[in-house]
Amino acid sequence: MRNCILVGAPVQEGASQRGCAMGPEALRTAGLAQTLLALGHSVEDRGDVSPAIVPRPVHENPALRNLDEIAGWIDALTDAADSAARQGVPIFLGGDHSLSAGTVAGIARAAHDEGRPVFVLWLDAHPDFNSLTSTKSGNLHGTPVAYFTGQPGFERYYPDLKHAVDPGNICMMGLRSVDPPEVTGLSQTDMALHDMRAIDEFGVVAPLRAFLERVAAADGWLHVSLDVDFLDPDIAPGVGTTVPGGATFREAHLIMEMVQEAGLLRSLDLVELNPFLDVRGRTATLLVDLTASLFGRRILDRKTKSF
Repeated sequence: MRNCILVGAPVQEGASQRGCAMGPEALRTAGLAQTLLALGHSVEDRGDVSPAIVPRPVHENPALRNLDEIAGWIDALTDAADSAARQGVPIFLGGDHSLSAGTVAGIARAAHDEGRPVFVLWLDAHPDFNSLTSTKSGNLHGTPVAYFTGQPGFERYYPDLKHAVDPGNICMMGLRSVDPPEVTGLSQTDMALHDMRAIDEFGVVAPLRAFLERVAAADGWLHVSLDVDFLDPDIAPGVGTTVPGGATFREAHLIMEMVQEAGLLRSLDLVELNPFLDVRGRTATLLVDLTASLFGRRILDRKTKSF
């Protein structure tokens, strides 16, 4: 059984639509803690992180939005993640995906002190591999992977990165909306990239199994970052960045169950939940159910639900 540490990250400054700040409370209301307790785990809810604004120099890209605020979130979440990772399995309740710039940086710091490499399973319609210069929208939830893998251009603007994650230790699944600069940048890395076309053709089992075997062989720490828009909007409408053609209910649960069976999970992001856009709590409930699969719930344990 695991010691699950819930950390709220109600950041919405990285996204274009307001509402993600309500995500942590929606996940709590949907019964995340109670679900984990029912599976036999211990749960500690540390409440929500409260960052300080960190003033940064003016960047040459005039499109950037809320740079000082996001820098503050990254700083605070790095410390919160580092602390929680040393004491249990942190579950970060988002909040937009900019939070992963801090959570993964903090996990990497804790893992480095144990001499362990970090691996990241990135479940998202977007690779979030823009630099501060390349982003056209200026929405900083599109930058965390570029930051925590140590790509250039973040110096002086984001907090200093102590331990970058090797891009070769990242597996992305569900991609279907990638900006041209991201295509160029990703082509220069050795990340494992699986878009929805590849999943449609070959499924999720073989690529995920190969990745998990690599994590196990390296004695690595596995961080899972689950963005709501990884899922098809028909089953998960509560997100501001809907992209048709996402993962199905069955594919998503299969991924969670495979990760659980591998026994490698050390931390989890649940991000981009926007309750303002949800329908009767469907998306929050689905995220709780997927988390349950990730922490040991089996198919035969699921109850019939009505909506």
